[in-house]
Amino acid sequence: MSADFTALGLRVGHATDAAGATGVTVIRGDGPFRAAAAILGRATGTRELDALSPGHLVDRIDAIVLTGGSAYGLGAADGVMRWMEERGRGFEARVGVVPIVPSAVIFDLGPLGSANARPTPAMAYDACERAAFTFEEGSVGAGTGATVGKGAGVARAMKGGFGAQVERRGAVVVGAMAVVNALGDVRDGAGTIIAGARAEGGGFADLAAMIAAGAAGNPRAENTTLAVVATNVMLSRLELAQVADAAKAALARRITPVGTSFDGDVIFAAGPIDGITAPAMQVEALAVRALEMAIERAVRMAKGRDGIPGLAD
Repeated sequence: MSADFTALGLRVGHATDAAGATGVTVIRGDGPFRAAAAILGRATGTRELDALSPGHLVDRIDAIVLTGGSAYGLGAADGVMRWMEERGRGFEARVGVVPIVPSAVIFDLGPLGSANARPTPAMAYDACERAAFTFEEGSVGAGTGATVGKGAGVARAMKGGFGAQVERRGAVVVGAMAVVNALGDVRDGAGTIIAGARAEGGGFADLAAMIAAGAAGNPRAENTTLAVVATNVMLSRLELAQVADAAKAALARRITPVGTSFDGDVIFAAGPIDGITAPAMQVEALAVRALEMAIERAVRMAKGRDGIPGLAD
């Protein structure tokens, strides 16, 4: 299944290592764009995140990288920087350009593939080269090795993945992407668990209830949901930071628990340097809607492997 971000002016490219159960996803425009970020989790792995601060000297970026491989995977962004440098794209410096490529990682070392498999700069370069307005969802790119419901142990987890959704209200368009690799369970719009920790007798264990009862065992810092919300509305970096903050509500509604000490959740917000105008609050509301559905689609379209089921099977 494919998502379409044509109206947002952003291209998305995946590189997938199916055997190693890892991958990388690159988000870029045909030129620079504005962006900001919000951190929800407390076990993040990131690169160049400071460049997204509203007070930072750099006022625009060239791409966003979402990658597997834990901290090792951050090096994949070098491939995107090389692609940008070859085309003269980046922050103008005295000696040339310096591409600005904020990046964030999930921990996918081992549960479904090899602990030694990590996304490489060559993979990210290829993803950047092949990036398009329409792109696949499911067990692809950074979502290849994602799992959910790991708070009760990997053996009882289910497959996570990469999902996307676009919301439109008149001329205003907001899209969202999510790589869901959560400690917690994923719920639908009615609050029903649809993917997560499986109970030993069948059904779902309900991690939020287990943790509240002190029965969750010993979680590890191997969990992260990464998200990007994007709009065609021209917003300042401060407004984009507020959009990213508002989008945290989507994670809180659809992933339980979320933002724990063992999750590295990060939300990016992106928008054009020149675009239409609309109230930032409208963009915030649509970002929450889009991200909620992107999270749900990430698990609905994920295919299981190695004894860990996915909803797309």
